Amino acid sequence: MRYLQSFHRRLRQLRQAGQLSMADVANMCGVDEARVGNWEATDPKQRSYPGVSELLDLCLKTETPLDQLLDMGDGGDSGQLELPGLAFSNSDDLSVALKELERELNRLQLSEEEVELLRRFRKATAENRRMVLQLLGR
Repeated sequence: MRYLQSFHRRLRQLRQAGQLSMADVANMCGVDEARVGNWEATDPKQRSYPGVSELLDLCLKTETPLDQLLDMGDGGDSGQLELPGLAFSNSDDLSVALKELERELNRLQLSEEEVELLRRFRKATAENRRMVLQLLGR
């Protein structure tokens, strides 16, 4: 997990800079708030790490480049990114892993309809936004 050694600090910085709560990050990544707390844990024994889909969700939804969350410094590594769920062994087929990553990226991409809804929601008055959120059960 050498690429994630300082992830907990970087995530906290990202949250604070964007004025996001742990609940906000949890909603973005589709996990519970306690899991985000574990990602930020200062004690390495209590710390956990996000999976690839959660990491991608976080990057896309906060518009944060992946390299800002990972330790990508020149450490003389083999060029293999060691993320949970995206590790390769000699027997793994790289093309299968890349297709899986492409499917995940496509899943996270907004459709034209979703983009239009978001655009309209952002232009709506505060009162109309509240009504929409109430209709959605938020």
